[in-house]
Amino acid sequence: MLFPTIDFGLFFLVVFFASWSLRRFSSSRKQLLLVASYFFYGYWDWKFCSLLLFNAIVSYIGGVLIDGSDRQRKKKQILTLVVAIDLALLGYFKYAGFFVDSLRALLERLGLERELPLMEVILPVGISFFTFQSISYVVDVYRKEIPASRSFVDLALYISFFPQLVAGPIVRAAHFMPQLDKRPVLTRRFMAKGLFLILIGLFKKMVLANYLATLYVDEIFMAPEFASSLELVVAVYAYAGQIYCDFSGYSDIAIGLAALMGYHFKRNFNQPYRAASLQEFWQRWHISLSQWLRDYLYIPLGGSRNGTKMTYRNLFLTMFLGGIWHGAAMTFVLWGGIHGLALILERMSGFARWTKDGLGRFVGIMVTFHIVCLAWIFFRASSLTLALDYLRAIGEATTTITTLTPFVAALVIICAIGQFMPRASYERISHFMSRSGHLGMALIFSFGLVLIQWISPSGTAPFIYFQF
Repeated sequence: MLFPTIDFGLFFLVVFFASWSLRRFSSSRKQLLLVASYFFYGYWDWKFCSLLLFNAIVSYIGGVLIDGSDRQRKKKQILTLVVAIDLALLGYFKYAGFFVDSLRALLERLGLERELPLMEVILPVGISFFTFQSISYVVDVYRKEIPASRSFVDLALYISFFPQLVAGPIVRAAHFMPQLDKRPVLTRRFMAKGLFLILIGLFKKMVLANYLATLYVDEIFMAPEFASSLELVVAVYAYAGQIYCDFSGYSDIAIGLAALMGYHFKRNFNQPYRAASLQEFWQRWHISLSQWLRDYLYIPLGGSRNGTKMTYRNLFLTMFLGGIWHGAAMTFVLWGGIHGLALILERMSGFARWTKDGLGRFVGIMVTFHIVCLAWIFFRASSLTLALDYLRAIGEATTTITTLTPFVAALVIICAIGQFMPRASYERISHFMSRSGHLGMALIFSFGLVLIQWISPSGTAPFIYFQF
């Protein structure tokens, strides 16, 4: 069930009114939201609801056992077992087919052909995101940052809450679960924020991202040999805009939907292409994942506590593993490796110190953006060979324009402008909506929906991060 569809609209209306009718009955409301979340997830394939339920059961039992044990060694053993189960499931669904195919290819090269089983593993939607939330929960219980939940419904709802289930943002239990125990209140300000974020997210996805993909990016990356160097460069800029609008659009909608249900989620994107360093970029891009990698991978590896060389190692390993998380392909490995190496070089050179303001910040933004765009080529390309061919074609320095249109160029410019708009401008629009009253907000939202539907291309493309 995709957000920008009639099916989801009807589903959400039913859940919205039913949940608010139960706002005085906390247990019933949570049970309703849990059932709704499983219905939402099962809309793709009901079989995977058992995987979601199994994940919640393992996390619940693990949390209770860790919290109830007095022995540190036993706590660590339980934590290790729970995390191993989570990662084993994630690894099977994401990487089993890749490893079997790679082994088959290796044996063929060595002349040792074997009839290996043909594996067509269907990747469950959102498995990476709910696995990461499960891991963060048991680790936080182990660290005594939160108590173990004694309510299975609460924990299962935290893991499966439908607005952010399939593509984030990754929500921490310490932030979300206490909200479940409070009576929800939907103020006009909160409603305006939710409706505005949904409209912004739909515009980013349905108009900007979909047009950039269908009119330009997909065609160029499918056959880069037919485009000039100039068109190839613009296509990378266009893809930078597309993936930002696609992913941040989903996050905006998810945060907006949660707000309409009475729950607060933290911002997941903060104009990342205005970052003047890679470190700042990762403080602005997919903030919930960046913080997850920092807290549950970089810091446990040692962070910056054990000297310069170990800090560099930990930086590279964090980004390298972050690349592998996105997919079992050399393109994703290189994407993570580029970011890891760039972060190391940035620290070695003290680059961030020279980019705080003025001309230095402008230079920092340009350098950072183009490093990010270089990495995006590997992220978007369907194979390593295609990515290298793409880079080789850019190096030919041809400037013929046959595919690029003024409309596509305008979309890229709009994406760029959005990165530098004052944050207060969005808040002023939201404030204006809240002052218009409930009827005014409904009319503005309805008009926005009709306008977006009218100007967007036909069809509903899935969000890019559904595949992760």
